[in-house]
Amino acid sequence: MDIRKTFKKWSAYQQTVRELNALGNRELNDLGIARSDIQRIARDHANGI
Repeated sequence: MDIRKTFKKWSAYQQTVRELNALGNRELNDLGIARSDIQRIARDHANGI
């Protein structure tokens, strides 16, 4: 795998985790996201890149 693509995926994963963790429980609930799902959602997002 290309190192640039790997870095881009890692960066997208980190940013998504950071942004979702910054939300409060009520905001996550409004989005239908459990705090325990954040890493999976970020991984799915990064793999879509």
